[in-house]
Amino acid sequence: MVTRVATVAFEGIEARAVDVQVQISPGTVAFTVVGLPDKAVAESRERVRAALIASGLALPAKRITVNLAPADLPKEGSHYDLPIALGVMAAIGALPADALAGYCVLGELALDGGITAVAGVLPAAMAAQGRGLGLICPAASGPEAAWAGGDMDVLAPRSLIQLANHVRGAQVMARPVPAVAAPAGDLADLREIKGQEGAKRALEIAAAGGHNLLMSGPPGSGKSMLAARLPSILPPLSPRELLEVSMIQSVAGAIKDGALSNRRPFRAPHHSASMPALVGGGSGARPGEASLAHGGVLFLDELPEFNPQVLDSLRQPLETGTVMIARANHRVTYPARFQLVAAMNPCRCGQATEPGFACRRGPNARCMAQYQARISGPLLDRIDLRIEVPAVTAADLILPPPDEGSAEAAARVAAARARQERRYAEAGSPGATNATCPPTLIEAAARPDADGLALIRGAAEAMRLSARGFHRVLRVARTLADLDGEARVRRLHLAEALSYRSRGGEPGAAPA
Repeated sequence: MVTRVATVAFEGIEARAVDVQVQISPGTVAFTVVGLPDKAVAESRERVRAALIASGLALPAKRITVNLAPADLPKEGSHYDLPIALGVMAAIGALPADALAGYCVLGELALDGGITAVAGVLPAAMAAQGRGLGLICPAASGPEAAWAGGDMDVLAPRSLIQLANHVRGAQVMARPVPAVAAPAGDLADLREIKGQEGAKRALEIAAAGGHNLLMSGPPGSGKSMLAARLPSILPPLSPRELLEVSMIQSVAGAIKDGALSNRRPFRAPHHSASMPALVGGGSGARPGEASLAHGGVLFLDELPEFNPQVLDSLRQPLETGTVMIARANHRVTYPARFQLVAAMNPCRCGQATEPGFACRRGPNARCMAQYQARISGPLLDRIDLRIEVPAVTAADLILPPPDEGSAEAAARVAAARARQERRYAEAGSPGATNATCPPTLIEAAARPDADGLALIRGAAEAMRLSARGFHRVLRVARTLADLDGEARVRRLHLAEALSYRSRGGEPGAAPA
């Protein structure tokens, strides 16, 4: 007789159905797991054996065969421990054979019979709900699974004994309650930055339209401080965004104690990050920083210090909002709709723009050109706002804090985002922003007046704007009009949008 237990295998954030088949038959004593298991799955037989013994059960002196179907789908991770153990328990009569028929099961076993947390519980719960099943998962992951739906049957035992008692009716487990992680602390406020009014303006525009931003300036000018305060003016995650962000974090194992966070992600990888670390890949095709920043901000400090090939790997995610990791045996697609914020010095020594400074590497212009050449033109073309952040003077630092802080800027950003939400929902693209809506929509939404048309026509020729660059100017101009509460893009909006496009590939240089 073969007992069956339902579980899942993960492909990106999708959970594919897997059937755990357990057969106990006479023959040579053995415990075999087949169905393309990886090392963690193959080792599960030792964890299952120890957990069952700790729970008062002994494996029969027979041949135990576990098949993970479909057999041609790679199986990775430790979450197969619990379904294999329950299948064995049902096969030896320790559990009723039909007790697990309506559940999807995942969890890792400890040697003492405890059930420990695993990654991917939220996607598994969503898949189980779609198949009309309940879910059995570790107690530590129960609050995460409860987000899948209020009417879904979720069992979150702490041990095999507790689950067996519940099945036999000797103990009743309460349904876990969805949990939200407590904020780690207050977000940094823009009021803490003195001076840099132009940079604050650009930060507000980037937040209002979801635009990419590049800041260039000497060391100590406040570029990193500005970027760290961007989350404080971004609107909160919508329910749809919260679900998408949490599913990626769940697969990556980044959810602590099953509690979801309602803050937008802010990822700031070191410039030594490899390509798999940034866009995903490696063993098991794990999500990278670009996917972990989905719905939030990816901050790249010291941008030219990143490997140029690693930086260019961001070109596709910036354009499509997804990352596809291709391997010989399977392909994985992760969402990666993030807002890129980058900071850089004007040159390697950082002082090339300072009056009277002479670089030892040669003329300042050549030093700057060599340093900025590490950033490819196609990547720069995907950045909407490029600004110069000048050094802060002592006169700025001794001034009192500014009157406006993050709260005032966040209110303007929220109003601009609300206008975009209404506009694009009516056009059939709910959730889109000025930076992410299709080109056809932005052409209709950002159609300028007659004076604006004349300006953009001349500027496009003088600045040699690509088709992408042209549309990005329109997107920024549309955001500026939304911040002003105007229905039509005017010449002044286009003029300001064009001022944020560099000339000749030099960040921060405004058009003539």
